[in-house]
Amino acid sequence: MDKLKRVLSGRDAEDPGPLAEVVDATSLSWGTRIKGFIACFALGVLSSILGSCLLWVPRKGPVLFAVFYTLGNISSLGSTIFLMGPMRQLKRMFEPTRLIATIIMLLCLILTLCSAFWWHNKGLVLIFCILQFFALAWYSISYIPFARDAVKKCFAVCLT
Repeated sequence: MDKLKRVLSGRDAEDPGPLAEVVDATSLSWGTRIKGFIACFALGVLSSILGSCLLWVPRKGPVLFAVFYTLGNISSLGSTIFLMGPMRQLKRMFEPTRLIATIIMLLCLILTLCSAFWWHNKGLVLIFCILQFFALAWYSISYIPFARDAVKKCFAVCLT
């Protein structure tokens, strides 16, 4: 039946092969992509908020904060995979214009978890979470044309 549809629609009558069938079966509609993006982003924001609330829990608070805050940022960052697809997202992350921002962001994510689990230093957890926030913000605005220039000019005006 699929072969008949391809022939009638003007597409090639040859069998597309297993790879093409997998791609067709796993591609999402635009509405589903938007819903996935919103759900993943909302989960990330809620996780970050939960992490911020757990900061004040005695004893394990900084560890829980670091884990939930980092997972929230990863989920928020991963939500864009629904919009672009995983390979395109990875290619765009490591473009020369945002390579440094990506490396710093990923390094801050890793250092936040290291400071929570292995170094057990509450001060470092907070510092790396703050750096994580700024690195993710700088990375995110790299997708908006001229946004970095506007932020740089704003800080230059504020400092002078």
